[in-house]
Formats: sequence, structure tokens, C-alpha cells
Amino acid sequence: MNLESLLAPLKDATHREVGGAQVDVVRTGNSRVKRVVYPAGFRWSKDMKPVVGTELCQHAHVGFLAAGSLTIQYADGVLEEYVAPQVVAIAPGHDGWVVGDSPAVLIEFDFEGETVERLGLRRE
Repeated sequence: MNLESLLAPLKDATHREVGGAQVDVVRTGNSRVKRVVYPAGFRWSKDMKPVVGTELCQHAHVGFLAAGSLTIQYADGVLEEYVAPQVVAIAPGHDGWVVGDSPAVLIEFDFEGETVERLGLRRE
């Protein structure tokens, strides 16, 4: 699968842009499947913090990194690096940024406000 096909319009998706990231959401039963395209140069603390108003991202992210590369840094300084193709499980309380000159495409599964509890993604 090439990047162009990963970015093609999604049937029945709701599309929006938030902090420079392109987000497509499809409801599936009690959950959502999201395709998030983070452009090259994207960094949560630079692009999303002004929109969201929290110091760090407070959402859990579980899914599949289909393209690109991401680095995640937690408040305690721990770094996680993800390079496509790779499954991701990111707990709340992190900054994150795209590495390199290509966008990162994350296919994400969530339960809105219940994702952390339902998937057990608390970071100790």
C-alpha cells in the first residue's frame, strides 16, 4: 500500500482538521476507527497544545502506524519510537512528534472517553 492510497477519501467518514492534523472518523458499534494524518514537522506541544490547553496530550492512542515515524515523550522523560509498520499503544500524558520529512499516518481505535479504562492504558 502506498501513501497515496492511505490518504484517499474514506467512505462514511467525518473529516476535520485539528492543529494541522487531518482526522477522519468512522463509527463502528460502540467504538470509532480514526485515520489521523500528522504532517511532517507536526509536534503536539507546538500544534495541539494551544488548541487543547493541556500541558501534555491526555488521550490514549491504540492502533497501527501505517506510514511514517513518531516519537513519544512522557512527562518523566521516557521516549518511545514508532516506525511504520508498527502497532502503537500510547498512554495519556505525552508529547509526540513526527520524525523525518514524511507524514505519519495512524489508524487508531478508541472508545472516546472510555479508551483508557477499556484498554487498560494507564502508565505507572
